[in-house]
Amino acid sequence: MLPVRKAVIPAAGYGTRFLPISKAIPKEMLPLVDKPVIQYVVEEAVAAGITDILMVISRSKRAIEEHFHPAFDLEAELEGKGRTEELEGLRKLQSMARIHFVWQPKMGGLGDAILYAREHVGNEPFAVLLGDTVVTTDDETRPVTRLLADVVERHGGSAVALQEVPLEKVSRYGILGGEEISPGLIRATQFVEKPKPEESPGRLAVSARYVLSPSIFAHLEKTPKGKGGEVQLTDAMASLMKEEALYGLRYEGQRHDIGNKLDFIKANLHFGLQRADIGPALREYVMGVR
Repeated sequence: MLPVRKAVIPAAGYGTRFLPISKAIPKEMLPLVDKPVIQYVVEEAVAAGITDILMVISRSKRAIEEHFHPAFDLEAELEGKGRTEELEGLRKLQSMARIHFVWQPKMGGLGDAILYAREHVGNEPFAVLLGDTVVTTDDETRPVTRLLADVVERHGGSAVALQEVPLEKVSRYGILGGEEISPGLIRATQFVEKPKPEESPGRLAVSARYVLSPSIFAHLEKTPKGKGGEVQLTDAMASLMKEEALYGLRYEGQRHDIGNKLDFIKANLHFGLQRADIGPALREYVMGVR
């Protein structure tokens, strides 16, 4: 089985849940302490062994391109002032992986965005990391994307990250049902996008990370548009699993969905409290809030 070395990061959505700020600033560029969300996502991909990343963006997302583009004037300014730590951080940001960009000219759903990566991916398995979601694991040396790549490199097919959600919330997610073949690893028999609670195959929800077989592109092409005229990745994967294995992996960790205001604030607290430079003072402040 080919190693997973390419990734696709869809980041073209309007971010309407974050208006008015998302009118001019991509939600993926909102900061978690002092780094934009999209940088955390790229760092996870790199930690998982990814060397080649394609970001799918739209007209209003040029700030993402700018963030990963060299800024020689800024580097010279930092170098002249002896600010070596910030300078090294910038240079590392620009050399972590080969990063490419493609535009999705019209919003057509996650499945449509991934179709724009067909030429980039070729005939290799590839990771998909949603650009507005940071996923952390209890073992920082084993990010979720790496765990999924291990499954695919060992068993073939495709794999998705899973977390259990309350039954009343299954209608917000793609839900996977199947047989547990080893601790935490499920061989899928059902995959349903946003089911009603009474029709759900379970409570295991897809958690913003995938490693997909290149065969997914043929299924995306023939997947009819669903709600809102969008091509649903879940529908294409449900079709693909009739031909190839689909696995779900439950992981120990946390999903930080930056697509809504409350979770964005929670995520900033989560990452801020872990920082040696501001964590103690932030904890003291939070404990004193009434």
